Amino acid sequence: MGTSVTISAATDQDAEQILKLQYLCYQPEAARYDDYGIEPLTQSLAALRAELGDGCVLVARLGAEVVGSVRGTVDATGTAKIAKLIVHPRLQRHGLGGRLLAAVEQRLAAERSAKRYRLLTGHRSEGDLRLYRSHGYAPVGTEQPARRLGLTTLEKPVAAEAYAAGA
Repeated sequence: MGTSVTISAATDQDAEQILKLQYLCYQPEAARYDDYGIEPLTQSLAALRAELGDGCVLVARLGAEVVGSVRGTVDATGTAKIAKLIVHPRLQRHGLGGRLLAAVEQRLAAERSAKRYRLLTGHRSEGDLRLYRSHGYAPVGTEQPARRLGLTTLEKPVAAEAYAAGA
């Protein structure tokens, strides 16, 4: 094989591959909560393209194929909201999710002056919770937007070295 996975900023040309990968990756989550109307499965290509223009969107590529992605924005208070961290099922459990998470954190701190990171995940998404905890995130709240779905909010402060990397 010989090709390694690279992480870079997403472009508009990546939008269709990201959307297809997102649809694939969120199927188990929808099944877990018996809710196939979740936003990642209903998002339009136009809405994704708008996110590409407004936020920090990264992709992981294996050759020309998009095999992972993550998105982030920073609000006026300096809170970076990280969302839709996805990795192709055949590449899961090899550290790519952690690499994407670290890359988006670094960019949000360096390029958008993030002061803290925040993300949401389903309360029964044990693999996601494990990944986020291993990267320093701690639960700070829960909400129940639907009868079967509980969301856990996790946060962590931006490390001093992240600021230095952007300087």
